Amino acid sequence: MKPFRRCQRILILSLLSLSVFAPILFVSHRLKNLAYTGRKDFIEDLSNIKYRADTLKLSAVEQEAGEGLKEPRKVLYEDTDVVSSVSYSLGENQDDKESGNVGDITDTAERKENGTNNESKEGDIQFQQREISSASGEKNEQSQSRKVIDQRIKEMKDVKSNHPIQKVNSNIRRVADKINEMKDQMIRAKAYMTFAPPNSQLVKELRLRTKEVERVVGRTHKDSDLSRSALQKMRNLEASLSKASRAFPDCSAMATKLRSMTHSAEQQVGLQKKQVTFLYHLAGSTTPKGLHCLSMQLTAEYFALDSKERQFPNQHKLHDPQLYHYAVFSDNVLACAVVVNSTVSTAMEPEKIVFHVVTDSLNFPALSMWFLLNPPGKATIQVQSIESFEWLSTKYKRPLIQKATDPRYASELNHLRFYLPDIFPALNKIVLFDHDVVVQRDLSRLWSVNMKGKVNGAVETCRVNEPSFLQMDTFINFSDPYVANRFDVNACTWAFGMNLFDLQNWRRHKLTTLYHKYMQLGSKKPLWVAGSLPLGWVTFYNRTVALDRRWHALGLGYDSGVVQGDVDRAAVIHYDGIMKPWLDIAIGRFKGYWSKYLNYDHSHLQRCNIHA
Repeated sequence: MKPFRRCQRILILSLLSLSVFAPILFVSHRLKNLAYTGRKDFIEDLSNIKYRADTLKLSAVEQEAGEGLKEPRKVLYEDTDVVSSVSYSLGENQDDKESGNVGDITDTAERKENGTNNESKEGDIQFQQREISSASGEKNEQSQSRKVIDQRIKEMKDVKSNHPIQKVNSNIRRVADKINEMKDQMIRAKAYMTFAPPNSQLVKELRLRTKEVERVVGRTHKDSDLSRSALQKMRNLEASLSKASRAFPDCSAMATKLRSMTHSAEQQVGLQKKQVTFLYHLAGSTTPKGLHCLSMQLTAEYFALDSKERQFPNQHKLHDPQLYHYAVFSDNVLACAVVVNSTVSTAMEPEKIVFHVVTDSLNFPALSMWFLLNPPGKATIQVQSIESFEWLSTKYKRPLIQKATDPRYASELNHLRFYLPDIFPALNKIVLFDHDVVVQRDLSRLWSVNMKGKVNGAVETCRVNEPSFLQMDTFINFSDPYVANRFDVNACTWAFGMNLFDLQNWRRHKLTTLYHKYMQLGSKKPLWVAGSLPLGWVTFYNRTVALDRRWHALGLGYDSGVVQGDVDRAAVIHYDGIMKPWLDIAIGRFKGYWSKYLNYDHSHLQRCNIHA
């Protein structure tokens, strides 16, 4: 009986123990699951707590964990598009990791507050494991992201290499290579045709294939694709050339023939260049039909005027040395009109400007009539004829004649510049313009330039790397002892076109007499080429002061490569050369600077068919 009761007690006590401990085990497991899911639900709130550290006090564990958080590395790449797109995805991944870390910290803090020491130890171990795994995962993800970025950059470069512009350029090069190859084929075919009998089948075939390829080359532009038929004709000619090479395998004979053809082609090119040069010079020295028509009309109208109507106003200013005096010697009506109009329109004080136009007796009526019909605003103008200078024959007793193949160099108007002190005896300073210049800036500051006791102020042309570069021996014969003993071959040269002359120092040094001396020496032996420039270099030798290059830009009449910035900055631009702006052979990109100072709607220009 006693053993039975003992067993019954043990069974009852076991059931009681089971009924007591079973709820505890189930509840503790339930609480663990609730803590795990709660951490995920409150990540956003806890992440906000991190940014509100100034108002909420965090525990020591939380602060240390927060300080250990690191931002993602900032990686810079050349392609900004790739960086912007990839860095956005990296930022999202990093934010997720930071939120996860904060959640782990909060979970650990909750376990400490609940007093579950064993669970907090397990949480710390899990936290450390997650830190290690997250760090390794971060490194893996960053390495993977770098690989993605590198791949994207490579794709971008491939896209750039396949850009439409590059495709067009490569296509142009390919077509140009094919055209050159066709031309080479035609040259070889012509060489083979000279070897074979004239009426042979091979010659007929080569002639036929060559004509086909010639038509293809004539119709093909370098910016268009070659058709399939063109490529087929090219292959047909190559096949015919292969037949010819088998029929005539002697390479030395072919080389000799090609050399003779090259020599003949070079001679033809040389003749063509000479012809082009001759035609350009002929066009530059010939008066255009419209300009001749204009001169005839103005001359007829001038002689129809009364003597009183031929007088210009403000003639009392002609000898006032306090005003700005400009001189231009020309027989071209339009050229003088542009020089006067551009100077007056850009001047700050046009009422102080006095223009002296000197021409020959043939063009004097036309120039006078033009400025009577088109007065230069507030400025004063005077038109003179060279025949009115009686002192030329009485004082110097020598005509202004120089032997030259180009009549422009031997003209009296070209050499009249060396008589400025006699033409304007009452003036102290004067600016001399060539008739192929355009004034773009106010020139009043030019009159205050320090001449340093010199006579001539000019822009230098001795810079080696510029198109306007000239040396003394370009036009002067330094092999003659007379020249070599008096002048330095390395002396800096300068340009006519816009020159400031001190007439007082000119008279003091008697430079006009010196000019006549050099003229006489040059007529006896070849000391210098014809023209006023070499005589100017020797006459004003060591008596020229260099002006700032912005005063005078050269080369617009022969060099199409003049820098645009130099042209726009220059106070005066000069169309020196044969391609004058009033001719059809003018350089197109510079003609607008000249033509804008002419009114092409003028009735006289319309009647003579003169257009821009």
